[in-house]
Amino acid sequence: MALTLRSALPAFEAVRRHAVALADGAAEDDGLMSLLSGSRFALIGEASHGSDEFYRERAALTRRLIVEHGIDAIAVEADWPDAYRVNRYVRGRAGDVSGEEALAGFERFPAWMWRNVVILDFIEWLCTYNAALAPERRVGFYGLDLYSLFTSITAVLAYLDRVDPAAARRARDRYACFEGFAEDSQAYGYATRFDLDASCERAVVAQLREMVAREGESARSIAGAGDDAFFYAEQNARLVKNAEAYYRAMFGSRVSSWNLRDRHMAETLAALDQHLSRRAGRPARIAVWAHNSHLGDARATEMGEAGELNLGQLVREQHGATAALLGFSTHHGTVTAARDWGEPAETRAVRAGLPDSCEDLFHRAGGERFRLVLRGNRELQQALAAPRLQRAIGVIYRPESERQSHYFHARLARQFDAIVHLDETSALEPLDPSRGEPADPEPPETYPSGV
Repeated sequence: MALTLRSALPAFEAVRRHAVALADGAAEDDGLMSLLSGSRFALIGEASHGSDEFYRERAALTRRLIVEHGIDAIAVEADWPDAYRVNRYVRGRAGDVSGEEALAGFERFPAWMWRNVVILDFIEWLCTYNAALAPERRVGFYGLDLYSLFTSITAVLAYLDRVDPAAARRARDRYACFEGFAEDSQAYGYATRFDLDASCERAVVAQLREMVAREGESARSIAGAGDDAFFYAEQNARLVKNAEAYYRAMFGSRVSSWNLRDRHMAETLAALDQHLSRRAGRPARIAVWAHNSHLGDARATEMGEAGELNLGQLVREQHGATAALLGFSTHHGTVTAARDWGEPAETRAVRAGLPDSCEDLFHRAGGERFRLVLRGNRELQQALAAPRLQRAIGVIYRPESERQSHYFHARLARQFDAIVHLDETSALEPLDPSRGEPADPEPPETYPSGV
């Protein structure tokens, strides 16, 4: 996707004309809030997994959506079991006694994505806010990702042990095919690459089918089972099925594994929407937190041209204008990131945006902190229609190879409904920066960038 430099001057003028300064933060901007609050799905991104300002602005926007517009849940780029532990805490269920304790489930690399001071402040606020509401009206916190293969197996078995020991025995028999891999997902994927008989595909599909068959009221009436408890267990079974397919695909093409991951996110979001809508007796409203690369419409990027899809695209295809896609960008500053997969988090300097990139354009034309609402603005859409370099920093930042590691081409006007630019950003503060990060046995398909 080649740059169209002839559009640079009109783009510069259009950004200068339409940029709205955010002196008091994005949450205080009525135009931005109107876009998000008018949507059932408010997809709020980030240009890095380690910039303090992205997390703070996103949390502030979501607080206002909760208080003034009654959203039902936050769904985040995190594993289902770890996020559900936070969900129990913020909704006042028995278990953890503090936000920091509730976040202790986020152990694997990169723990700082969720174990940080901004997330802790947000979930403590949400816990307090929820305490004044009836239990059925309390706002939830859920995960969309699929890396928790073995943790989710344990959760399914624990639920069935409690409500149906015979079903638990059947589930153990099915999941026994994973026992030879010592909870090493990479070893499982590697084995299935060369020995199809090692695949647990049939077993995990059969287990999910049995869980889905339990979904009727007769199944939920079993002593000890509740609607939320069953939903949690069923989603873990779905995660096991999708994670098994993901790890089988990870030694194949990047496109295949990426698409499996984002389809799982979309599938989980759809199931969560159905569950919350049924509970509320109306269409649910959900804020989604994830990286720009997952929430900006992939069809507007060079990855989309290569066959990749993402969560933002899938939600937009299904829900149209009832989904709002908000991206973030930064020109320079510092970021919390690792030098390589599994290494400790550190504060790293973020280089100035490359010439002719979105970040460079915004730096030159827009000011220190501003927003652009693209939806419905024909002049801005036309000016930003051409492909332009855009930066994505995940949990790894490699400035020495930044162009290859962190930039891709995107058509901004089609990628997002709005963009917030924060010219200088600072590193996110982990809760326990000195703690060594236990690395997963394998990096994800997004290695080396880690988005």
